[in-house]
Amino acid sequence: MAAAVFIAVTVPVKLGLDLRGGTQIVLETRSTSEARADGEATDRTLEVLRGRVDALGVAEPTLVRSGDNRIIVELPGVQDPRRAADVLGRTAQLTVHPVLGPDAPKEKGERTLPDEQGQRLRLGPAALTGTDVEGAEARFDQQGGAGWHVAVDFEDDKKWARLTGEAACNPPGDPRRRVAIVLDNKIISSPQVEPSVACNVGITGGSTQITGSFSSDEARELALLIEGGALPVPVETVEQRTVGPTLGAEAIEASAWAAVVGTALTALFIIVVYRLLGFLATVALACYGVISYAALAALGATLTLPGLAGFVLAIGMAVDANVLVFERAREEYGRRNRPSSRSALTAGFKGAFSAIADSNITTLIAAVLLFLLASGPVKGFGVTLGIGVVASMISALVITRVLAEFAVSRRSVYRRPQLTGLASLGRVREYLTRRDPQLMRRPRRWLAVSAVVLLLAGAGMVVRGLNFGVEFTGGRLIEYSTSTAVDPDRARDALADAGFPQAVVQSSGDNQLTVRTEKLSNTEAAEVAEAIAEVGGGAEKVRDELIGPSLGEELRRNALIALGLALGAQLLYLAVRFRWVFGTSAVAALAHDVVILTGIFAWLGKPIDGVFLAALLTVIGYSVNDSVVVFDRVRELLAKDRKRPMAQSVNLAILQTVPRTVNTGIGVIFILAALAVLGGESLTDFALALLIGIGVGTYSSVLTASPLAVELDALQHGKGRGGRGRAGSGRPKAGAGRHPKGRDGGTGQGQ
Repeated sequence: MAAAVFIAVTVPVKLGLDLRGGTQIVLETRSTSEARADGEATDRTLEVLRGRVDALGVAEPTLVRSGDNRIIVELPGVQDPRRAADVLGRTAQLTVHPVLGPDAPKEKGERTLPDEQGQRLRLGPAALTGTDVEGAEARFDQQGGAGWHVAVDFEDDKKWARLTGEAACNPPGDPRRRVAIVLDNKIISSPQVEPSVACNVGITGGSTQITGSFSSDEARELALLIEGGALPVPVETVEQRTVGPTLGAEAIEASAWAAVVGTALTALFIIVVYRLLGFLATVALACYGVISYAALAALGATLTLPGLAGFVLAIGMAVDANVLVFERAREEYGRRNRPSSRSALTAGFKGAFSAIADSNITTLIAAVLLFLLASGPVKGFGVTLGIGVVASMISALVITRVLAEFAVSRRSVYRRPQLTGLASLGRVREYLTRRDPQLMRRPRRWLAVSAVVLLLAGAGMVVRGLNFGVEFTGGRLIEYSTSTAVDPDRARDALADAGFPQAVVQSSGDNQLTVRTEKLSNTEAAEVAEAIAEVGGGAEKVRDELIGPSLGEELRRNALIALGLALGAQLLYLAVRFRWVFGTSAVAALAHDVVILTGIFAWLGKPIDGVFLAALLTVIGYSVNDSVVVFDRVRELLAKDRKRPMAQSVNLAILQTVPRTVNTGIGVIFILAALAVLGGESLTDFALALLIGIGVGTYSSVLTASPLAVELDALQHGKGRGGRGRAGSGRPKAGAGRHPKGRDGGTGQGQ
């Protein structure tokens, strides 16, 4: 903890652009007939782009290579991506040519291009290229009053002298006395060699000046492109995201409030339920937060908006391990298996360890898949979730244990067992003890209910269809904050009049409009902004996302791969740790959760995007946690009594673990409710998906995976619905091992 506090205080966490504002551009190198876009060419391109970005004057830019042919450029504070994208994406093929006259080309290698005034000039083969440029600088001529110009230095002064010397042999005013500087097949300057320059002598020293009616920005941009030279291979913008600083500040504030309120409510709930041990668990949760933050800072990870949400969510998940231990200790103490709170607590840690390990490992599987297969903010969510899972295990198995065992060993606490929170069975367990419901008496009824819900959700995907976000379809999505409220239909008509009839306009909050199109250039985006500003009395762009069609297809494919691998990895792990019956049942329940959550979003018309994918994989991890806890208890019960029917074992396991499920669910719901209410527009859909998913996941792990395991076991052994042993409900015979005072919590286990 001392190390974590030191790192948290001294090392700042790097904020993503969605939290501090700025532009992210993803460039993809393309192969040509002359060059192949491999890793080496991409590295050379990266260095050229780095020089261009440095010349733009952006503070703390980030350029990294992603894969063999992608470059991710982050420009904090840049709100107009048009200029940045144009500068970065231009190939900038610089060549210098002799002017052969105003005639048409006559020989091979010659071509005709218009000069600055539109007069067509016949140019000879290139005498110099961008590789011959040593440097270029924008300068202002204060003494001569010529304004801004660009000074260019060439590495080989002999080439420049030879070119200008040949031009000087022509009389002044003759087009052949000019030299044409061509950038991207466009003459940017065609100066005439001064009369003082002698024929066949030329301009020595390897320097020249490009003059013209340049503004300061135009001169700097031209110098930047000339000095940057040609890119080794062409690049194409496949993704572009811009977030206004206002939205970033609001997201940080909203998430911070959600974290404070959600954590406070969760802590209060844990303290009320578990008293002293709940208070110590809250202290351990605070330590968990410090450890997670320090790990993010130490690893140099970028904290994004979904990552911040994952950080807040992991607080709720960290409660799970503590609840597992405390509920297990309550069972041990309530059955009088352990004479003291300390021995019950020790037994609780020992008994809950396997369930904690299995459930956290399955969540880590989802986090690793997000990191490996996702991109952008969702990748950051995977990093944060993975760190949160590891930190939660340290919090529960080390910090909570040290504090709890120290506290319960004190004499004042030992004499007052009610203070620890372990002496009480809890209201949920006492209720189940009295009622002793037989949930697995008719397992096929629960499966029928699940099937009906699946059909209703699937109908939503068929009837309404899936509203894929631009991440999966490609296109452009721009969100504006208008000065006055604007009806989406009115904005849609204005965009149609401006030449964008296919634009989809939606209201995303008070004075918030979202415009989505299939393809939109930066110039066209400026026209859209003007149309929105006209109907809205002014408009400020708060978010801008551009996804190329190739990247959208790749993200969609990776999303399906991530889901498939997540389910496959869960099945493999559970099959190794448990029996294939349990693994198959748990994975079937996960698929059930995926279909239902996706169907509900289809009915609601919510977007299916990267944030939804993050929520979906989180739900998979959370749902499998519940299934693992139940099946871990089933495995334990079967080990004690192999003659007990499967239906009875599953029923007992559900009843024994329901208190943990209820308490953990309430703790997580506090966090998610705070995110949904206080997290702002950007986190609402995320929190909504998790709230729905956790509700569905809790139901499926108890009333879908469990009855399915009973049916599969019966099918495997060729028995009736009771599974192994005998058919029937599995209700224990009268007096079959019941504790005389009913203190077994309704388990029916003989002691």
